[in-house]
Amino acid sequence: MVDVLVIGSGGAGLTAGLIAKAKGADVLIVSKNSLIASQTSMAQGGINSALGSVTEDSVELHISDTLNASYGLSSLDMVERMCRRAINAIEWLDRLGVPFNRTRDGKIAQRFLGGALSKRACYSQDYTGLKILHTLFDNVLKNGIPFLEDRFLLNLIVEDGRVKGATFLNIESGKVEQILARGVILATGGFGSLYRNYTTNAINVTGDGIASVLRAGGTLSNMEFVQFHPTAMRHSLILISEGARGEGGYLINSNGERFIDELLPRDIVARAIFNEIKGGRDVFIDLRHLGERKLLELMPQEVMLCRVHEGIDPVREPIPIKPLAHYTMGGVDVDSSFRVDGLDGVYAVGECSNAKVHGANRLGGNSLLEIIAFGMEVGEIVTDNLMDITPPLDNQLQKDRASIESIFNREPKANFYQLENNLGEKFYKYVGIIREERELKLLRDKLEGIDIERFGIMDKQKEANTNLIEFLQFLNILELGRVVVESALLREESRGSHFRADFPKSSDKFLGEFHFFKSGEELKYKFIKKENR
Repeated sequence: MVDVLVIGSGGAGLTAGLIAKAKGADVLIVSKNSLIASQTSMAQGGINSALGSVTEDSVELHISDTLNASYGLSSLDMVERMCRRAINAIEWLDRLGVPFNRTRDGKIAQRFLGGALSKRACYSQDYTGLKILHTLFDNVLKNGIPFLEDRFLLNLIVEDGRVKGATFLNIESGKVEQILARGVILATGGFGSLYRNYTTNAINVTGDGIASVLRAGGTLSNMEFVQFHPTAMRHSLILISEGARGEGGYLINSNGERFIDELLPRDIVARAIFNEIKGGRDVFIDLRHLGERKLLELMPQEVMLCRVHEGIDPVREPIPIKPLAHYTMGGVDVDSSFRVDGLDGVYAVGECSNAKVHGANRLGGNSLLEIIAFGMEVGEIVTDNLMDITPPLDNQLQKDRASIESIFNREPKANFYQLENNLGEKFYKYVGIIREERELKLLRDKLEGIDIERFGIMDKQKEANTNLIEFLQFLNILELGRVVVESALLREESRGSHFRADFPKSSDKFLGEFHFFKSGEELKYKFIKKENR
């Protein structure tokens, strides 16, 4: 048994683990993959903080920009906490050794990102998330924090409403194991792979932690709000950072026209690009006027990615783009201390949680800020609230061992990979940038008609079975996909990233959140009206 079990090894998990360790807790970090393979490494543009290094800025302005981007669904209290802790978060990262770009007078350099009225994003070329993640990992090693890789989260261990740890599939050995803890932190990321082949996320971003909370009796909220990043390369689906527009890149159509203010919030820019493409015009991001020297200095990764994966030299030609699913604003519903609604002893932080700071649309640069500022906070909160637990019965462990064995014994009658790809396309078309009731209901019917017993795995080897892991991820995506569709159907309005063609305006009737939970095997929901704060 450990004091603090951190599940997930992105920026939020590593930060929480470092803080908990500094406070004297016995910490274990568990990851599905390598500790440096999380989505944090894909965040390129920057991390927000009102340092005022380059242009005049203030915490109050940062708060205002964040609230405006959220379309009324964020919590003022939580937004204020995040924005006011931003300077301390940057100073902490700086002390740890993150190599931020600097101004000529030695201050941390900052750039514009969409929706911001000031240059607020601290950056490290276009590798910001990667360099933060590697620095955090270096400090995990330096502090001797133990970690386990290649462990797939199966379920939380719950007795009498108290979470006592979790069960995992040891991917290398094929055995189901349990890890007990006095406090559990979920930092497992979002569910962008729901939009398979139409997302900037890796294919293993399947909401495993979110799905485990739903099965354990917790609550999910804001699941209809999925952010589509405006600028992904058209063919390779690789992200072109918002920093490219922050540095002055233009969005142009095939007629050579600039059709939108490039630094408006992401939902507005993504819809504008989507409508251009729907109207038969290709869309490009044009960086040629910035010059080769500036591009290689500030965006070397994107120059290389364009040349290698798209066959485009951004120094000399515009880059063809399209919007793709990028970030999930909803997730595990948590209170102001990051405790999971409906469960005791477990906390959620980062993209897997709905901490009430993004609302209907995330402000660019706030995702990295959230995982660091709130990761620091939750590391302290969990360590200060550790509780002794009695060893649990082995019910969950035995149940999960039997479940995995049943998958091996099942003979598949259909290929789940084909269904997964088909659903990815359907989610992009029907629960994408523009939605409407008829198509949402078609997808709901399709999901309800899936007989999961027809699907299984062909590879019967116990050890290092990727076929099994991909099937388990597919099951999680199916579970969460039903919630996303139902949430999108219930919200009969347009707000932020959720745009209903049949309800194109916002309504005060929907100023709140749809909360989903399970009663037995039945999925239920309630609408929670937003409080003033």
